[in-house]
Amino acid sequence: MKHLTLLGLLAVAMSSAASADTSVSEGAKNTEIAVDYSFVRSNAPPGECGCFPMNGGSFSIAQPLRSDKFAVVFDTTLEHASHISPGGFDLTLSIFTLGLRYRPWPQSQWSPFGHVLLGAAHASGSLVQGDTPAAHDAALTIASNVGGGIDYWVNERWSIRVFEADYLRTTYSNRTDDRQDNLRISVGAAFHFGAP
Repeated sequence: MKHLTLLGLLAVAMSSAASADTSVSEGAKNTEIAVDYSFVRSNAPPGECGCFPMNGGSFSIAQPLRSDKFAVVFDTTLEHASHISPGGFDLTLSIFTLGLRYRPWPQSQWSPFGHVLLGAAHASGSLVQGDTPAAHDAALTIASNVGGGIDYWVNERWSIRVFEADYLRTTYSNRTDDRQDNLRISVGAAFHFGAP
């Protein structure tokens, strides 16, 4: 009896997946707006050991190109951290990047992707203002975002960003190597609209 129940559930799941794949192929060609929670692991100030966590979110817009495997993506990220290092500094980081995303299987219900984005970053807070051992300029600097993740299509309009990992690099002056190597982990959801 257990085997029959299991086979019945499997048949229902397979038919649901098949019908979802039909609608996913249309949703994959639509404009996407995504909102994510982001956790960033960032460099400690120069001369100090360890790293510090930042929490925030990101908002992105993706417009598929003629081939639905490629899309132009604009991503903006806002992260904040407080009580950084023994000095108790705080930092707010705003990052704006634009680039290209690639999805090898856009019609798949589980849809992996990778992207390369380039843009600018702006920092504010006590870590970058005044005489600190860290960055001493809050002007716009070059930022890059290279990574990828996987989305799960719920239907032709909604997908869940199950996981995204990015190497996020900024180039603030920090009196040592003038770069910050950050790991960004994100989860969220996306809405797809417009005619495919």
